[in-house]
Amino acid sequence: MKNLIRIILGIMLLNVFSCEILDKEPESSFSAQGFYQTASDAQAGVYGIYDALQSTLYVNFSFWGEGRADAVATNHSGDPLALTQNNLNTTINSANWATLYQTISRANYAIKYIPTVFDGESEAGLQLTGQARALRALAYFYGVRVWGDLPLITEPYESVEQELFVEKADKEAVLDQIEADLIYAAENCRESFGGDRDRILFTQGSANALLTHVYMWRHKYELAIETANNVLENTTYSLVTINDWSRIFTSGYSNESIFEIGYNETQTNFLRVLYALGSDSHYFPSETFRNSFEEGDLRQDLIYDVTEEQPRKIWKFFGEGFNDESADPSENNIVLLRLADIMLLKAEAHNQLGEIDEALSLINTIRDRAGLPELNQADAESMYGSVEAAILHERSIELSYEGHRWFDLVRTGRAIEVMQPINGLNDEGNLVWPIHEDAINRNPNIEQNQFYR
Repeated sequence: MKNLIRIILGIMLLNVFSCEILDKEPESSFSAQGFYQTASDAQAGVYGIYDALQSTLYVNFSFWGEGRADAVATNHSGDPLALTQNNLNTTINSANWATLYQTISRANYAIKYIPTVFDGESEAGLQLTGQARALRALAYFYGVRVWGDLPLITEPYESVEQELFVEKADKEAVLDQIEADLIYAAENCRESFGGDRDRILFTQGSANALLTHVYMWRHKYELAIETANNVLENTTYSLVTINDWSRIFTSGYSNESIFEIGYNETQTNFLRVLYALGSDSHYFPSETFRNSFEEGDLRQDLIYDVTEEQPRKIWKFFGEGFNDESADPSENNIVLLRLADIMLLKAEAHNQLGEIDEALSLINTIRDRAGLPELNQADAESMYGSVEAAILHERSIELSYEGHRWFDLVRTGRAIEVMQPINGLNDEGNLVWPIHEDAINRNPNIEQNQFYR
């Protein structure tokens, strides 16, 4: 699989000059249409979006999805400390959306010009456009969950006649665009590429999985169940056994994986620095998280070092017993979407619709793999207060440190309840990030989010 990533990287490097131009302000001597001439150009343009996504999420998947939640603690300054203490400001790195909009910019060029390369309703053109729209949707979905209202840009910037200083759009308009992009992707992406590419390129399955997340964010539970069923019925995906659970993260490309960001020795991420250096990691397991395990949960030893004193090493992404204190970048893929995640979202949707038996069946499938006894409604209510709370607890353990916990708390309206005793969070306006001062200084039409003014 590393060879495939090298091939993709090679294609991107052959076109690096063109991709760099796409990210800059327009010049009269450049025509994006001139770049998109062949099917290979179109493919390279899409690979360029994946490349930008690698840079966007190599550390932010954790800062945005875990850094403000209850499962992490830190001894580090900068973003890790600011996020855990809820002391956000306009200079922290995670408040900067520049790389996110670079991803969106590359997607906008691809979406506009790929159709000009192919004749008619070509399957190749439709599926490449589908991938580009799915990638744009993923970028905007992070953006809307992190900042709320934000500029909605769907056309490439090619002319001085276009508005350069774009105002923020209402978050619901952004979510509408995300839905439209993912519905298109779910209809037009390929069902399968065959082999490992099904895990690192957008397919119909991964588009439906991401759409399930979007529907759950918007509390559209019936639609979430429909798209989740599309994923669960897809034979590309199946739960691995507990013996192979660690390999989801250490090796990547497992049967349970739906979409992961591919990295290698050239394109690296910060997984090791984020979690696996023990006392020198950005994050280590919080006391709240360590105390939340049920007795006999087979995942606990696979997630962090239970034998050491705090701060304990999170070795979930490198394997039990990992003991390499090097701060070198990581080559591991980052798994963004997997089957257990979608099953638990579906359980949550069923519970919201009063379909308790269906919800418990799904959560118990995940619990059974972890060596835990099944729950009935009375058990769930006795142990966690409600079936919904039991599902959220299961997500907090099963998906720990994968970039979901903060968004789960916000989506379910529990962020203030959970975090106020930990770091004083008490204002819904504080649930979003501040906009970085660079964006404010460059665009006079951008207003800072209300809480941070």
